[in-house]
Amino acid sequence: MKTLSLCWIGLALLSLVTVGFGSAGSGALMAGGVLVAALGKAWLIVDRFMELHRAPRFWRGLLLAWPLAMAAAIGLTLALR
Repeated sequence: MKTLSLCWIGLALLSLVTVGFGSAGSGALMAGGVLVAALGKAWLIVDRFMELHRAPRFWRGLLLAWPLAMAAAIGLTLALR
């Protein structure tokens, strides 16, 4: 299979995981699962769909750091609630 097809399948599966966590209820574990799935989706998009796995480390790191920072901010907000 081509890379984009595998990327699409991975994104679809991670979306199903996110929906599963979201419909299972609320709580820190569920929110953590959604955030981990979102980080997996961000990694797939940056590394495979955008093909930045061959890009300079600065650009790849910058685009991977943003979803990580957002997940950390959301996780911290939920933890302090």
